[in-house]
Amino acid sequence: MSNRQSAIRDLSNIKDFIRWTYTRFQNADLFYGHGTDNPWDEAVQLVMGALKLPLDFDRDMLDCALTQNEKKQIVKLVHRRINDREPLPYLLGEAWFMGLPFYVSKDTLIPRSPILSLLECEFSPWLMHYPFNILDMCTGSGCLGIAASLVFEDAQVDMTDISEAALDIAKKNIQRHQLEDRVQTIHSDMFAALQGKQYELIICNPPYVDKKDFDTAPQEFHNEPQLALTSGEDGLEFTHKFLHQVAHYLKDDGILVYEVGNTEIALQEAYPDTPFMWVELEQGGNGVFILTKEQLNELLHEQN
Repeated sequence: MSNRQSAIRDLSNIKDFIRWTYTRFQNADLFYGHGTDNPWDEAVQLVMGALKLPLDFDRDMLDCALTQNEKKQIVKLVHRRINDREPLPYLLGEAWFMGLPFYVSKDTLIPRSPILSLLECEFSPWLMHYPFNILDMCTGSGCLGIAASLVFEDAQVDMTDISEAALDIAKKNIQRHQLEDRVQTIHSDMFAALQGKQYELIICNPPYVDKKDFDTAPQEFHNEPQLALTSGEDGLEFTHKFLHQVAHYLKDDGILVYEVGNTEIALQEAYPDTPFMWVELEQGGNGVFILTKEQLNELLHEQN
């Protein structure tokens, strides 16, 4: 009898399945980096998520017996997590970012941007004026743009992506958070569909993973859309084009907030005279810089 069959036959309640899932994860050499960082939390979130129960569910209720269908659903998700290395948010169709729930699918990156720390402090002290117009480029699930719209409640937010499938998910998240009056999606290849627009705040979490990092990344990351992760051999293909256009779409006192992760070193080598303001992030992470419109114009001048 297989592990899956015996679990369905022999286990009965929520606690049983959390314990069983934890043991399976411990023995599976999984990578944790999409919402949890250890097998216990991953097991709890999978079981509770599969049952559509909150994580703060009354502990006395964890002895509740499960139906056969509920057992089969949990076992199926555990099998996919271990055998297919599918990240947990894809299995549940949901991820959390800045305390907010977002729909996710394999057409979107799983929300985890360290730009979160800057959103929580309203981009102080860099943002000099209230941003009435915000752009979130490479929006994916829409998590950054939607979070920004909730921080800046008088702002209009444009969220763009080259992937129409990703924008379908972003639209669902706009509706989920009831922001249709202030947040819109725009299908655009970089700035192609944004002619004539300008913003006080531009946020971008672009593809930036270099080929070596992608090739050696845990299998879980290979379940995410490669289009949203990689950008040429050195990870800077998108960024080079972006930096030579973005100043035209930024208002005079506006700022660009941009994430390049581990490609930070390659970027500094490519633009040695550009004064990137690298942000120290309270919740960890690296590779987020800020540039003003004046600095971006200087970069253009130097490159020409």
